[in-house]
Amino acid sequence: MKRARFLVDGRVEEGVLSEPGVLVDSTGASHAEDAVVFLPPVVPGKIVGLALNYADHAAELEFAEPPKEPALFFKADNTLTGHGSPVVYPDGVDYMHYEVELAAVIGRTCRRARADDAYDLILGYTIANDVTIRDFVGNFYRPPVRAKGWDTFLPLGPYLVEDEIDDPGSVGLRTYVNGELRQEGNTSDLVWTIPELVEFITSFMTLNPGDVILTGTPRGISHVFPGDVMRLEVDGLGALENPVVAETPGAEARAA
Repeated sequence: MKRARFLVDGRVEEGVLSEPGVLVDSTGASHAEDAVVFLPPVVPGKIVGLALNYADHAAELEFAEPPKEPALFFKADNTLTGHGSPVVYPDGVDYMHYEVELAAVIGRTCRRARADDAYDLILGYTIANDVTIRDFVGNFYRPPVRAKGWDTFLPLGPYLVEDEIDDPGSVGLRTYVNGELRQEGNTSDLVWTIPELVEFITSFMTLNPGDVILTGTPRGISHVFPGDVMRLEVDGLGALENPVVAETPGAEARAA
């Protein structure tokens, strides 16, 4: 099942994808996807990100080897935006890039979970774009708040996909910019698997329904600029597409 949250006629609706391009809301009314404004498919309390969770990505950043334990950071909720909404390119920065990621959404409150039980605790999956400004990454082991914390820097969606992914440990991920394939990988190359991440994070932190784990990005990051369109695909989850726009007064407010 593919669930979505969206704005239509000034209302926030939740619905399911009934057929390609058609959403059905809780009252049974149908809406064409191109007639609604997508919102992030979940409203997370916590968004936990992973740095350097693909060895090939660590190598492209000239790390000799990945971290010895998961390198976590928090992504704040001000960064959230939906499929189709613009991502704002801050004035004066040099290197802004996309990061395609498989995002796992927690379905049950959990603490000290075992890896063997992790998939039973996950509600579903969605696509995340962990947008980053490389200018502000000086140390990978300090929280990259300024690099990853700008408004609109976490497009999420378009759907929360439940009970359709047979093996989240082996799905392909791709990023296209203006139709050009720039990034490609597979979750089979994760350094820390989703069950291992759930066990590690819940060893010291309670995760609640709706919390999101961003599982990291593979090799292939590159610059994007105002006017570009980023299209991120994950097998079985659809495509998350967002234009990049230049920063202007009020741009973030329009994108929210």
